[in-house]
Amino acid sequence: MNIITYNRASEDFKNIILNAIKNKEETIIAMDEGAVVILEESEWSHIKETLRLLSDKDSLAALLESHADREKGKRPEGISPQEAFNDV
Repeated sequence: MNIITYNRASEDFKNIILNAIKNKEETIIAMDEGAVVILEESEWSHIKETLRLLSDKDSLAALLESHADREKGKRPEGISPQEAFNDV
């Protein structure tokens, strides 16, 4: 993660964006009034999806149960990844 000032960002904005896209590395642009984060779009989509899943009580419960089972060495029941993504 990079942290830079607004003045530096305004001088090199294109390269900041290209770095976020190429390296999937976020950059914080800080000012006296606060800060913003520049990150690659798919990374933001992943964050939003994670937040959505964690805010859904049923999804969160299933995730926690799955982690607990995995820590106990249990394998999840269901279909294989090949079966799930056969049509892709």
